Parts: sequence; structure tokens; C-alpha cells
Amino acid sequence: MKRDGSNILKRFLKLVLWIAGVILLIELVIYFLAPIYHFQEPEPFSGEMWYNPYQNLDTNHWRRANFHFHTRRWAGITAGKGTEEECYEQYKRLGYSVCALSHYQHITEFQKDSPYYIPVYEHGFGIRKKHQMLLGAKKVLWFDYSLVQNINHKQHIINLLRPTSEIVTIAHPDWENGYSLEDMKYLSNYDLIEVLDNNWNSFQQWDAALSAGRPVYIEGDDDGHDIFDPYVVGRRCTFINSPTVNRTDMLENLKSGNAFGADIYMRENEPFDEKEIRSTMIPKVTEVNIQHDTLWIKTDTTAMKFTFIGQGGKARKVLYLTDAAWYKLQPEDTYIRTDIVFFSQYGHPGTIFYLNPVFRYNGDPPTNYLTAKINWERTWIFRVMMLGSLAVGLWLIIRYQWRKKKFKQTDQ
Repeated sequence: MKRDGSNILKRFLKLVLWIAGVILLIELVIYFLAPIYHFQEPEPFSGEMWYNPYQNLDTNHWRRANFHFHTRRWAGITAGKGTEEECYEQYKRLGYSVCALSHYQHITEFQKDSPYYIPVYEHGFGIRKKHQMLLGAKKVLWFDYSLVQNINHKQHIINLLRPTSEIVTIAHPDWENGYSLEDMKYLSNYDLIEVLDNNWNSFQQWDAALSAGRPVYIEGDDDGHDIFDPYVVGRRCTFINSPTVNRTDMLENLKSGNAFGADIYMRENEPFDEKEIRSTMIPKVTEVNIQHDTLWIKTDTTAMKFTFIGQGGKARKVLYLTDAAWYKLQPEDTYIRTDIVFFSQYGHPGTIFYLNPVFRYNGDPPTNYLTAKINWERTWIFRVMMLGSLAVGLWLIIRYQWRKKKFKQTDQ
């Protein structure tokens, strides 16, 4: 009986090892086929003109959106709580125009027939939070580098995602150092950065990309997993200036930068009822203009502080206690983005707006087009070396098995 039990255990362990071996072999093939890129050196924004993403701003057209939230899916493995309908209803009560569901590797069809339905999902199933948000997604990409990712792997994934979606967003890049500052200097072919997230803020990554001349804009999301927890609902969001709430207008203005990220003030243990009331009291940006060489910004409420931030993420000017701030654009400025801190009802810092940048350009439409090209010479050198290493490894395994078998025969 003991022997039977031992044999069953051995067979089970052997099966596990075979499965692990097959998975490892598949991973090796995936990494074997990975391309190696030549990355263009960063070039800060330049030109005699200034691009202003808010040039068509209409104060009456601000729409509040959240593109990142998880409800129950995949039998609860992803820790989501609540139904899709409960999520939709909760965000609607808080005054949101868009409350998209971003299941991992799945595009929901909830509210599919609605004109404001936006198909969204979160891509990535690796071990170190290297994820992307796909807005206006057409299909799910079931491919990823799940063990480790260097900059070549990250660029390859972005390139594979590009034709499958209207907007490609790098999700929470600073979380677990998913995307380093060096990565952000060189990566291209994406549209937005999820700078604001309940789990992490990624301002350094955003400024690294902007300083490298990447015209990419902010996305702010809750990234919550429990629709019943007021602490993770309605905290971070994106305000989009769009004439309608239909998919085309919303995504077009988001992609062109006519939007901003917001950190909405909430007191500790604030219940949903109070959040609903507070959602009607959020300030508004009423003007963002460039007149001659000066950037002007106005709000409908006196702000505690305006901070103008430029190349390298450095503060260029700070103004206090005003509802109209200005900054004279300097010859050395390549971009300027603005943070606006408002008062809470208790007199201390409250809601914060993070505006998209104005930046220099030469008149061509600003797009973070693909600048990396596959270096086929290095790619094939890597593949040959990897194939050689696999051959040596296979030879060592065969030799070990042969010697083991020969030793057993000799011992008998």
C-alpha cells in the first residue's frame, strides 16, 4: 500500500515537472522570437509655435470619466467585488459621464448598445505589473512577456496593441517600477499615461516622457476592485472637454489632450452620500489660452496654488490665492504643464487638477508616432546565441540521462 502511494506521488510529481517543462519551453520560444530595437535618442519639444490642447475648450462641456475599475470576473481570481451594473450605477450617482469597466484580458459587453459605451480592458499578465489600458478596444491581445521585460519587450507589446485599440495607455508605470524613467524616454507609439491611480502616482514617468519630446497626455483612474468601498471609488478621475458623451467625441478629445487628471478631495471615512454631494461642488477650469508669449489659466473658484512645471519636471513658477494665473513662456521652455490645488471646505489642500502640457511644435499634428525600429542584426545575433545555449543545455541533459542509465547498468 505504501509502495502504491509512493508511486502515485512520483507520477504526480513527474506530471507536474512535465507541465512546468512545457510552460518553460513555450516561454523560451516567446523570448527567443522577441525583436531587439534601435531606439531614437530623445529630442525635447522644439519649434517656434506652441501647441495648446485646450484651444477649443468649452466650460460647459466638461465630462467626468473613469476608465479603470474591476468588478468580479474570472471566478473572483482578480479580487473584484460587485457586479458590472452596481459599478455603473455607483459612478452615475457620483456624476460620471463614463464609468468603463477594465477587466483583465476581457472586454465587457455591458451597456454595449449605448452610444456612450467605450470598450476597455487591462492588458498584461506578467509578474511585475507591466500593464496597459486599451480604450476603444477592438479585441483582446493574448500575448505577453510574463517573466521579465526589458525595454525591447515593452516596445514590442505596445506595437502589437497599437492596431487593436483607438487609445493605448501605459497603466500605473511607477507601480513596482513597471516602467523606469529610462524606459519613458525611449518608448513610443502610445497615447496616454495613467499618471493618477489609487495605488500609485507616476508624475516622474510623465515628465520623463514629456522632457524627451513625447506628446503624451494624462489619464486619471480609480483602479478599484471593490465598488462598495467609498475609499476606492470617485477619488481619481479624468475630466474630458467634449461636446457630447458619445464614444467618438470623448476618445477624440481625450487623445488630443483636451482633458486633465484630477485628485478629488475626500475626508477620511467619507460615506457615499457625502461623496455624492461633494461631486456637485468640484471647481471648473474655464480658460487655458496662450496670448503672444504668455500662458493664461482661469478657474471658476479661487485656488490655493498654481504651479507651472517644465522640462525635467521642475517648477518654473508658483502663484497663490487666485482664480487667474499666468506664466510667461521662456525661450528655454520646451513644455509647461500646470497643477492647480484648491481649498477643501476645511481650509487645507483639497481637490487637485493636473492639466496637460502646452509644448513647442513646428505645426505638424502632435503624435507620439513610432520612432523605434527593429535592429535585425542584433535580433538574429541574440537568437543564434540563445539557440546555441539551448542546444548546449539539451546536450547536457541528454548526456546526463545517458550517463545515469549507463551507471545503473554497470551497478547491476
